[in-house]
Amino acid sequence: MPRFLHTADWQIGRQYGSLPPDNAVPLAQARYAAVERLAQLATAQQVDAVLVAGDVFDAQTVSDRCIRQLFNALAAHAGPWILLPGNHDAALTESVWTRALRLAAVPPNVHLALSPQQLDFADRGFVVLPAPLTQRHTYSDLTAWFDTAETEPGRVRIGLAHGSVQGVLAEQIDSANPIAPDRPERARLDYLAMGDWHGCKAIQPRLWYSGTPETDRFKANDSGRALLVDVAHAGAEPQVTVLETGQFRWTSLEATLQVASDLDGLLDRLAALTARDVVDLSVSGPIDLAGHQRLQAALGRAEAQARHLAADLGGLRLDPTDEDLAGLHADGYLGEVIDELRETRRAGGEAAGVAQDALMLLTAALAARQGTADAPALPAGAAA
Repeated sequence: MPRFLHTADWQIGRQYGSLPPDNAVPLAQARYAAVERLAQLATAQQVDAVLVAGDVFDAQTVSDRCIRQLFNALAAHAGPWILLPGNHDAALTESVWTRALRLAAVPPNVHLALSPQQLDFADRGFVVLPAPLTQRHTYSDLTAWFDTAETEPGRVRIGLAHGSVQGVLAEQIDSANPIAPDRPERARLDYLAMGDWHGCKAIQPRLWYSGTPETDRFKANDSGRALLVDVAHAGAEPQVTVLETGQFRWTSLEATLQVASDLDGLLDRLAALTARDVVDLSVSGPIDLAGHQRLQAALGRAEAQARHLAADLGGLRLDPTDEDLAGLHADGYLGEVIDELRETRRAGGEAAGVAQDALMLLTAALAARQGTADAPALPAGAAA
């Protein structure tokens, strides 16, 4: 009974240019660590082969050191690795793959599927039909040749491809590198291992995307996984087990503050962040001065706890309480103006909104001028 580890979209050499270097470098290194974990899993699970369905490298221009590091990361598993070129690392005439071969970096147990030719593992009872990309974008289905490929009777037939299964993924994804959704039936495949979609997704029992083994974006798509695939015999439906492989958790948080408990809940979530978390936070809604100070203090602590935290507070609206205003100790003419604005706000009516906006500006300006800890910034476009 052949057993496989299906993975894809390693994108080794990826850079996170939008993040600070202190955070970007560990995230880039985590991609090598993910491959090392896959090698350990492959050995522990005694798989017959590791199927890597494209985008092993993030670009053709990765460094020689990057290439060597990647193949070194495979060392923990001595069995067959089958690596397929994807759209990021297509098998061009001159490519990252030809460089790897010139560097003599490819171990004997690693099979580069650089052309559409079957790879027969007779001693293990299976054959792999690969559909490598030889350019970044194609508009014909490169798996079509599987249909007429003749293999030895009794061999488990495994397809390996990188692209977009048509009519299944989001409409904007159904463009280049199309794959027919019924290819397993047409080509008598026992399993079709797919790459390109970075989340783990079952299209049908014989056709799966494994997703990337290390999450690399904030989109919630079940990434950070690999698939353990068992095929009892040729023609049997594969048994697929999802394995968690990711180190970092990428989370996009949107918090709208309406009542006091909303802020308490947000602070609890920030306190729970760990070194595994990569967070993009957006906060909106009204907040008083004391709440703003609590939020800023919590963000400072969370930034030190998390691997990365980016906070967009542009949607916050400072809503000072009477206690906030009194605590600023404004006197003289400015104190009189504040008292008048407070009365206007209490009275309601059309002028109440203008008074509220004016109090927001004054509170922010006074807090900054008096050196209040974690003083809120002025709203965008406002002048002190």
